[in-house]
Amino acid sequence: MVEYDCELVSMKSLKPRLLTAVIGIPLLIVFLLLAEVWLPVVAIIVALATAFMTGEYLNANKLLKNFAISAPCLIFSLLMPFTVSTDYLYMTVILYMLAMFILMIANHRKITYSELAYSVTGTFLISLGMSAIPLICSGKTGISFYFVTIFSLPWMADAGGFFIGATLGKHKLCPDISPKKTVEGVIGGVIFCVISAVLVGLLFQYLIMPDLKINFWALVLLGIIDAPISIIGDLSFSLIKRRYKIKDYGSIFPGHGGMLDRFDSIIFTAPVIVLLNQFIPIITVV
Repeated sequence: MVEYDCELVSMKSLKPRLLTAVIGIPLLIVFLLLAEVWLPVVAIIVALATAFMTGEYLNANKLLKNFAISAPCLIFSLLMPFTVSTDYLYMTVILYMLAMFILMIANHRKITYSELAYSVTGTFLISLGMSAIPLICSGKTGISFYFVTIFSLPWMADAGGFFIGATLGKHKLCPDISPKKTVEGVIGGVIFCVISAVLVGLLFQYLIMPDLKINFWALVLLGIIDAPISIIGDLSFSLIKRRYKIKDYGSIFPGHGGMLDRFDSIIFTAPVIVLLNQFIPIITVV
């Protein structure tokens, strides 16, 4: 994710980010249109993205080319978005765990338990987090709303943290992990996140989904929770990068690094909207 800087961003650093936005936003719109027509598109795209991020995560520890480890991890990442809302979820998890330990036993001279623990933990985290997207969209009501909310809130929290931190940031948050993040940036991220949640709600309530009722109090609560959770996600994957001495997980997004660099916070925040929606429904049919 973008680090909070104490100086204004130069045009040179903004150009690759703007290029990514110019390319990425139209792709997201096309994805939303396809998802509204054919729901399985959500699971297919999320599955591919999840497997790609799992590959980046394994590559950080030089385990991607160790096929005894990477193959079951990638297969599990592909399957999770399809099985998360079905009766096959438990079976998928059990088979994955059995496969990993069987492979470790069979290759005990080449695979250590620490490598197994690293692979299983990260694969579970990425797969379960991303699978929240097809899970929340499986109800066939408000697919575009949930999708836009899941992606826009953590990104706007990041933007708010970046700009507020750049102009007002004085108190470091976690200097050993992310030296440019500040407490002021966190507050700015929460403010931006709440405002964005309300704006998304207004957009869908009055222009896109007038036949559905949106709970704005739930959206405000979601914005308050999402911002700090997104920072936890960012810091968690930043800590892993520092441990393995890499700058980014990849280079697929100009100016943003790899896909895992861009979606690290969403892995943590996507399940939040699923959990909140279970207790406080965000959308109800009028």
